[in-house]
Amino acid sequence: MTIASRPQRYDLIAFDWDGTLYNSTGLITRCIQNAVVAVGGQRPTAQAAAWVIGMALPAALAHAAPDVPPERYPELNAFYRDEYLAHHDDIELFDGVLPMLASLRAKHHWLTVATGKSRAGLNRVLEAPQFQGVFDGSRTADETAGKPHPRMLHELMREFGVEPERTLMVGDTTHDLQMARNAGCDCVAVSYGAHDPAEFKPFEPRFIARDSHALADWLITHA
Repeated sequence: MTIASRPQRYDLIAFDWDGTLYNSTGLITRCIQNAVVAVGGQRPTAQAAAWVIGMALPAALAHAAPDVPPERYPELNAFYRDEYLAHHDDIELFDGVLPMLASLRAKHHWLTVATGKSRAGLNRVLEAPQFQGVFDGSRTADETAGKPHPRMLHELMREFGVEPERTLMVGDTTHDLQMARNAGCDCVAVSYGAHDPAEFKPFEPRFIARDSHALADWLITHA
């Protein structure tokens, strides 16, 4: 990227995946609830199950199932993965996401993914033809520190040679926003994902998008 082609405000935009680009919050919530019950735990509320979305899977399931003994975590993880994969094809991108990403690429942003998904899970999605050439890089929770630790963003910034003040994190949870703060980056929140937007204020997001179209409008105009 040459100096002449640098975007106006941010060189690197890191997107969370589930609940931000991908309309998967409801499915993940149900899969967490069903997995906990399957191993004998008390069914978490939808709010409690949704709160852990974005965290690394083992930590998320352990938090959602405090009454499940650690020796059953592998079984809990397996139940969750099997249920999620059984319904994975039922979910899709939020409306307008692909045109938004194309517009941002045309403005010379580096586009990346910073997600609590596993590498295998993210690769499974990104192998689709519609994502070929869209993202420049990615980090997943099983290959680096999970959110809200800033290592994901630190590694992406180092990979592309971008300073924190030229990096923007976009996410739907407080885990995403805390990670951005820990990394010294700005953030944008979306209110249509897993967390109550009332929880976002302490993290001072530059914008809170009510839907994917509002997110696209803000990013294309201000990023």
